[in-house]
Amino acid sequence: MSHAPPKSPPPDAASAPVAPQDFIREMVADDVATGRFGRPIATRFPPEPNGYPHIGHVKAICLNFGIAREFSGRCNLRFDDTNPSTEDIKYVEAIKSDIRWLGFEWGGDAELYASDYFGKLYEFAELLVKKGSAYVDSQTGEQIRQTRGTVTVPGTNSPYRYRSADENLDLLRRMRAGELPDGAHVLRAKIDMTHPNMVMRDPVLLRIRHEHHYRQGDAWCLYPLYDFAHPLSDAIEGITHSLCSLEFKDNNDIYKWLVRECGFERPPEQTEFSRLDLEYTVMSKRTLLKLVNAGVVNGWDDPRMPTVSGLRRRGVTPDGLRDFVTTAGVSRKPQRTELATLEHAIRNDLNMRVPRVMCVVRPLKVVITNSPEGEVDQLEASYYPHDVPKTGSRLVPFSRELYIERDDFMEDPPKKFFRLAPGREVRLRYGYFITCQEVVKNAAGEIVELRCTYDPATRGGDAPDGRKVQGTIHWVSAPHALDVTLRLYEKLFTVPDPGGDEDDILKLVNPESLTVVKGAKIEPSVANDPVGSRYQFERTAYFISDPIDSKPGALVFNRTVTLRDTWAKIKKSG
Repeated sequence: MSHAPPKSPPPDAASAPVAPQDFIREMVADDVATGRFGRPIATRFPPEPNGYPHIGHVKAICLNFGIAREFSGRCNLRFDDTNPSTEDIKYVEAIKSDIRWLGFEWGGDAELYASDYFGKLYEFAELLVKKGSAYVDSQTGEQIRQTRGTVTVPGTNSPYRYRSADENLDLLRRMRAGELPDGAHVLRAKIDMTHPNMVMRDPVLLRIRHEHHYRQGDAWCLYPLYDFAHPLSDAIEGITHSLCSLEFKDNNDIYKWLVRECGFERPPEQTEFSRLDLEYTVMSKRTLLKLVNAGVVNGWDDPRMPTVSGLRRRGVTPDGLRDFVTTAGVSRKPQRTELATLEHAIRNDLNMRVPRVMCVVRPLKVVITNSPEGEVDQLEASYYPHDVPKTGSRLVPFSRELYIERDDFMEDPPKKFFRLAPGREVRLRYGYFITCQEVVKNAAGEIVELRCTYDPATRGGDAPDGRKVQGTIHWVSAPHALDVTLRLYEKLFTVPDPGGDEDDILKLVNPESLTVVKGAKIEPSVANDPVGSRYQFERTAYFISDPIDSKPGALVFNRTVTLRDTWAKIKKSG
């Protein structure tokens, strides 16, 4: 008989269920069959290192790395580090750590940085100027915005659009040399200011920024914008399928224009898919940073955050996240996923892997009056139910003084309440039948103690005379229980779609998103388990011992996801 929970094997992405077919995988399969690109399948995941990855990124990570693995190709991890004012090496390391935790790897030659292409991108800029496909514009940013037009009104050509190639080239080289101040000039593509797609109205390609870059130092003061760096970086790396979320659909035109103008044969194909939108969640790193800076949450890894690090600290497993994004699916149309779908995936995953233990969240003392003082009975308790293909058990002490959940007792119970009440008999999980004989109150009329008797013949939970009880409750032995602090997490926002107005986002934060419960009591079997251990607290919820704050003698547990509570539903329905 084992008294320690079996160790769960490390997550193995390769053992995850085969992803269902979707329109992207069907397209890739067809391209492989026809040899469309004349080279192996290559995808990329191109995060900007200005924040921590969130659950929306998990979908893109699983899609890009998954397709590369399924079609024997490669997936590059390329950091889109073209904005020196917001990027930091700490975000690079966080992104790499989270991807590995999700179960994906990339080769040593597949960790790439857009900033390493600055020289090559500048060469493309000169090529475009020489071809007459780009020009240096000396308008201010505000003037460029004003002359861009609207969806129904065409834009207006810049007065600098007709500079000669030699004049443009001279200005571009002076911009590169650092001779000119920020905002003096930009390089724009020369396309069509009347184009129905506003992205194609002479988009800005390069801008002057005299800022220190976390990798390139002060070597550059001319930085590419996304629409310039992204397609050309894909093409330089020989990417076959550039998979983007739907907000980049309008950018597909400039993507195709640039790789064509710069002379790439069989260039990458950009394909858009629906991003992962989740109820009661925001997916903007800028908004998440605002929550961090305002002190609404305790950092990027706060368990209320939708970041991968926050979900990990909350107790979600990589398998659970991968299963969730597989369930969410890949489609062409925008879709919002219910939070219940994520919670269902988490429960399904944890149900099959974590041991059960007993923890009393809000303790109510019970004295077993017919149990001898000082006597302790060790009861065997299973870690896993019969329908979970794992085994293991531990001993839980039963003594004269116990704690049960305060909510498991009602002095005047309504119909359908089958837990403990005066004169009523219930079963203690793994233990005995007990009957409440007396309710002890303080001067204020508050219940402070229950005095009960137990039937020694019901050890293990069955009565030899065949009598039945309707309720089974969990408990812990008062002298042996460990004090524990519980962090109970709820939705971070009060509305299903909080992303509409970033200026008012702080007003939408749920003031009850975190409840800290001190003085909870947990069975002693967990005392020596490592931090980061996951459990199902029976009849309560799934929890993880906090990987940072939990220590021997000062245990802290984060609630991962609740269990369905039949009585809570009855109370809610009236």
